[in-house]
Amino acid sequence: MHIRRTLGTAALTALALAATAVGPAQADAAAVLTTGSLGGPAAAVGDVLTASLLSGTAATFYDGATSTNGISCANSSFSATVTANPAAPGNAVEQLNTQTFDSCTSNVLGVTGVQSISVDNLSYTNTVGDSAGNPVTLSPGTAGPMQTTVVLNTVLGSVNCVYQQATSISGTTDNTATSIGFAAQPFALTSGSGLCFQTGYFTATYGPVTDTSVAGSPAIYVN
Repeated sequence: MHIRRTLGTAALTALALAATAVGPAQADAAAVLTTGSLGGPAAAVGDVLTASLLSGTAATFYDGATSTNGISCANSSFSATVTANPAAPGNAVEQLNTQTFDSCTSNVLGVTGVQSISVDNLSYTNTVGDSAGNPVTLSPGTAGPMQTTVVLNTVLGSVNCVYQQATSISGTTDNTATSIGFAAQPFALTSGSGLCFQTGYFTATYGPVTDTSVAGSPAIYVN
């Protein structure tokens, strides 16, 4: 009888230890955004993520979704801060703080050069999901609609073209290139001359996206 009680107690103890071991492992699901690899350490709230254009690509503002008429920029970059990063599956949220464009040219008739492109009314809210296709939604913040001001040099002097998007634009992420991209996303002209096309379609792919708050600036993955 004593042996049976001892064996029974040992079995219950083993089960309790197994449950304790399994519990934390199940709780430690990967976050939506991880650093260095899929399933790696979570990107912490407050971490700063940065990226420039994916090698061999350009950021473009064209006058049609399938057009090649407009503006092309060889350099562009952004900086964003992680504001929420729950366990997957779910949506991580970033605050886009800066976005820059330079080395821009134009093939628009009458335009002799691109003086500057600035992104206004920052910050914006960037929501990164891990559902099928890894969808991204960039939307305005509290400062007003998303706005881009393009200053063109023309044969008649400089011209300001102001484009806005009051709702949101859509993109995707890619874990192979650890990139984030937007394709032919529309911005409507709100002020400018006849040299400004009525709708500017924005296309750009940034990568690798890295976490500069972590030693070595590892790439960001979406789980």
